[in-house]
Amino acid sequence: MRLTVIAPENVYEHEVDPSMEVRDVKALVEAETGTPVENQTLSTDSGVALTSLEKSLSSYGLTGNSATLFLTFSDHRPFPSATSGSSSTSDDDFERMRLQALGDPRLMNQLRQANPEFAAAIQSGGARFRDMVRHQAEDVRRTKEEKERQTELLNADPYDIEAQKKIEEAIRMERVLENMSHAMEYSPESFGRVTMLYINVEVNGHPVKAFVDSGAQSTIISPECAEACGIMRLIDRRFEGIAQGVGTAKILGRVHSAQMRLGNLFLPVAFSVLEGQSVDLLFGLDMLKRHQACIDLAANCLRIGNTSIPFLSEHELPEQARMRPVLAPEAPGPSTLQPQPSAGPSVTTPALAGSSRAAGTTQSSADIQTLVSLGATPDQAAQLLEASGGDVDVAASMLFG
Repeated sequence: MRLTVIAPENVYEHEVDPSMEVRDVKALVEAETGTPVENQTLSTDSGVALTSLEKSLSSYGLTGNSATLFLTFSDHRPFPSATSGSSSTSDDDFERMRLQALGDPRLMNQLRQANPEFAAAIQSGGARFRDMVRHQAEDVRRTKEEKERQTELLNADPYDIEAQKKIEEAIRMERVLENMSHAMEYSPESFGRVTMLYINVEVNGHPVKAFVDSGAQSTIISPECAEACGIMRLIDRRFEGIAQGVGTAKILGRVHSAQMRLGNLFLPVAFSVLEGQSVDLLFGLDMLKRHQACIDLAANCLRIGNTSIPFLSEHELPEQARMRPVLAPEAPGPSTLQPQPSAGPSVTTPALAGSSRAAGTTQSSADIQTLVSLGATPDQAAQLLEASGGDVDVAASMLFG
């Protein structure tokens, strides 16, 4: 249900459930206006005051797709807003803001990671916190003024083709951000990260964590891993060559047969020895098809016949395969080669494994911290910077646009 709260100087809208209690609605109003719950009076359009905090909205007849409440204040002092840089804001207001932040553990954890200086200011309080809030509010004000100035310039000449292109791009980006906001609200899991599929195997009696990749044409092993497994002496260098794809890597040769143990299974396997890859052993499509293997994501295992080999959890993965917070995409290099399907039937084609973000977009930690200090989450800040092409001012205007 869309709940519209009409205040003396503003209108607020929220998506709520009719079963929500009045106390929770007033908490939302407090978050929007800074007015304490005890200084709020909510009433329906028929004049019925919502006096009982424990009652639900539906108990006051507020049901259906939409409802309206009227809000009045009594003896309150407005909470300082993020866009208010007024020096007349009292110390009590700043202290209330600081305590509100301290009372939100999730927010504090995000600030400690993205903006430790601001998190420290919140914890210390005093003049340091006030100065940082005022400085950030001033940055927001300047960004907003710059956005308005740019809009005026674009609208000054309706026949300017370049201006119209910029307006078109601004409208397109607004639709993109709406689409992203919709996804974040209704399918937030799409913004999560998943770990790659690794299993424990033994090659020639040596334990190895193997990367299961149905997109790789052949099973691949690194020279270092082959040496550790004692099979480097079996390499047939007549099969050396170059694997080509988005990047290139040198194929040193082929080990025609070695023993691999998966659970209770002992399987013969052939390896292509490939330089310049970050994984020790890649369990490719040739082995998956040969043994009719099934990647069972529901059971989180690789099944071969009646044998199930569980996929490793994140803490069991090799160090280079564990997820880390990435503030900026890394340039692809030879050490990030991961095999992908090849164009030909006999050559394994590696591809450079880069960041999931656009390779041409760079995001500095300072820019992300700036947006986080303005109220964005780290992930939202990264998305905004990506959408704005790395321009922190444009990203900030998108945040408050």
